[in-house]
Amino acid sequence: MSDRDAPGPGEPGEVSAEGRRSIAAGEISGLAITGDDAKVDARRIELHRASTAPDTGKRLHNLPKPSTRLFVGRQDELTALEAVMSAGSGVICQAVHGLGGVGKTELALQYAHQRRDRYPVRWWVTADSPAAIENGLAALTARMNPELMLTATVAEAARWAVGWLQNQSGWLLVLDNVEQRSHVEPLLAQLDTGHLLITTRRNVNWEALVDGCLRLDMLDRESAVRLLLEPGEQRDVLAAAVLADELGYLPLALQQAAGYLRQTRLPVSVYLDRLRAQPSEVLNTIAEGDQAERAVAQVWLLTLDQLREVRPAAIDLLRILSCYAPDDVPRSILAGYAEQAGAVDQALAALASYNLVTLTQTTVSMHRLVQTVVRSQAQTQVDHHDEPTDPDESLWQQVLDRALALLDRARPPGNPAQDVDIWPQWRAFVPHVDALDHHMPEDSVNLTLAYLLGQVAFYHYTQARYGQALQAEERVLGISEAALPAGHPDIALRLDNLASTLVALGRAGESLPLRLRALEISEAALPAGHPTVALRLDNLAYTLGALGRAGEALPLQRRALEISEAALPAGHPDIALRLDNLAGTLRALGQVEEALSLRRRALEISEAALPAGHPIIATRLDNLAYTLGTLGRAGEALPLQRRALEISEAALPAGHPDIALRLNNLAGTLGDLGQAEEALPLQRRALEISEAALPAEHPDIATRLNNLAGTLVDLGQAEEALPLRRRALEISEAALPAGHPTIAVRLDTLAYTLGTLGRAGEALPLQRRALEISEAALPAGHPTIALRLHNLAYTLSALGLVEEALPLQRRAAEINVEIQRRRSSADDVAG
Repeated sequence: MSDRDAPGPGEPGEVSAEGRRSIAAGEISGLAITGDDAKVDARRIELHRASTAPDTGKRLHNLPKPSTRLFVGRQDELTALEAVMSAGSGVICQAVHGLGGVGKTELALQYAHQRRDRYPVRWWVTADSPAAIENGLAALTARMNPELMLTATVAEAARWAVGWLQNQSGWLLVLDNVEQRSHVEPLLAQLDTGHLLITTRRNVNWEALVDGCLRLDMLDRESAVRLLLEPGEQRDVLAAAVLADELGYLPLALQQAAGYLRQTRLPVSVYLDRLRAQPSEVLNTIAEGDQAERAVAQVWLLTLDQLREVRPAAIDLLRILSCYAPDDVPRSILAGYAEQAGAVDQALAALASYNLVTLTQTTVSMHRLVQTVVRSQAQTQVDHHDEPTDPDESLWQQVLDRALALLDRARPPGNPAQDVDIWPQWRAFVPHVDALDHHMPEDSVNLTLAYLLGQVAFYHYTQARYGQALQAEERVLGISEAALPAGHPDIALRLDNLASTLVALGRAGESLPLRLRALEISEAALPAGHPTVALRLDNLAYTLGALGRAGEALPLQRRALEISEAALPAGHPDIALRLDNLAGTLRALGQVEEALSLRRRALEISEAALPAGHPIIATRLDNLAYTLGTLGRAGEALPLQRRALEISEAALPAGHPDIALRLNNLAGTLGDLGQAEEALPLQRRALEISEAALPAEHPDIATRLNNLAGTLVDLGQAEEALPLRRRALEISEAALPAGHPTIAVRLDTLAYTLGTLGRAGEALPLQRRALEISEAALPAGHPTIALRLHNLAYTLSALGLVEEALPLQRRAAEINVEIQRRRSSADDVAG
């Protein structure tokens, strides 16, 4: 056998293969299949170019699920989306971004389903990575040209799909959950027709790339309640509204709650209680059959993990933000987080890019449920990337400590009880101190926290939010007593402040033992002439006065004034306070002439020391006017009270009880001047403010009721006045000690109203009791005793008991003559 020559290029030759499953071929242009019983269809497969691939003529979509039937609160967003997608020619791209769970995917589904007639092809691509986008496009190729998938790679199939889209129109391509803008930029650059809809958690300047950019926010309250109630058989609208508030109107959380409630048949109130008690567990609990990864907590954990990889400092800052109130954290609070300029801004920008926070030029806001998830992670130390540096302190405690340090560093300057100009700063600051305290351990003994809460309590007090001030002060006292020695002067401060709030709440009886203990501590810890001792004395006297014990208050206030004048500069505003308080006690004791000179001096000092519109000046003006009125000089009092009201209305919140006091006192002076019709609307407004701002049993409400009733009597409306006076007496008897002189006032004015109505028999026992109380509580020559004697005598005369009335009238006249003599002497001295 001769040897064969090897075949030359292009010449046919023989090839061979050995083995049972071997194959040999000179050229393969199609498929080669080996194996037992292998078969192949030898017909040629026609592969269309994307540019020439025919339109199938069929409607085609791969939408992942039906749109929800209960789609509420998004009509405006759907309309805005439609407006962009209907405008212009060529490719149109709309981006929808927002926090995870806000409903971006559902909005895209709704649009895709509702606009089925517009788009023959609606293709959905999960687009959280470049590989996912490529797979999604390849799946379109598999649907349009399945033969190609027999030989093409995923990348080739994706390119074919892009080519097909370039040569067709009338399609909608949804790119869902895009993670990075750069992942879709190359695709957008290649498309010239059709519509793209992008959903993403990232807020990364999409405006530069797409035709429209829609930020999806939370639902409104009404829609949120519908979403909770309509799917099931729940009927408790009020509880649903509260639950919607707790869930922050986040659609995913609302749907999760609604599904669970529908399946378990639990009342909304039970779910709400569980959410408050165990928020992390509830946010991870879904109805049977739902996807576990769609639980609210799980949706954000993925985002947090992604963010941690690129910006770990942002996670740390997010934890700190989770300690504050969700809305409007001043960016100034965060300024001390990092020494490097711009580091905080970069971290906030990263958080905003994931829609985890919302930024303005001055504030940061964070959804309350995101806060819950972030706190839960830190509290359970799920985040092993950031183990605590101090083995004796948990990660969560370290977060709390840093959050507190930032607040302490950023607290507004000055004293909110005195400096009106810093109130706007405190208004923005206070919610975040309150929120942080809520997350601090109940047994905390942190004195920095106590100091901040004490300042917060001051601010609440200035705004007449006495209930909130009380809570803060009780917390501060608890921390201080646990952290400090028993006789520490700071404990006296906390006791005294708490006592002041109790007095403002009409609870002077509870205030008294706190005042006594505060004075005892201060006198033991401080030098005898210390101005703080004067403050304690004056505050104790104020409480005694509120309890009707003006005689006991007087020596304390004289001593307080003496200490203050010796320790402080002559024009110090604290001296004005001592003078004014002493004057109030003197007036209560009938020594009105001496009170008048003190009040003039107090006003003079305050006007020199404080800005013209300061509310303390309004207090001085009003007190001076009240004293003038007591002396029968209502004409002089009137302009002072009008100015006091003007200052108070400009400086204080609209519903502040001090405004009610100004209105009430101005109305009283108008009544004294015979202008009852002008006084009446002022008194009605004063009562309205007081009832809204104070507890129902507060003694000040009784005063407002009684004074309004007096004006009604003057206007001939005694029938309307009577129930007001009965209610005023009822409140006063419940709120004040049995022998308090104010109770005598209530008894006497009720009796006067009854007498006006011709019911003198009912009035008589009330007036007898009123005289008895006044004589026991007031000095013998007090003008109020003369008034009680006169009123009782009048009723006796009306009942025909003239002989009993006569000695009462004589005694009243004697008291009044002596009072007039004293006043004349005082006028001579003044002249």
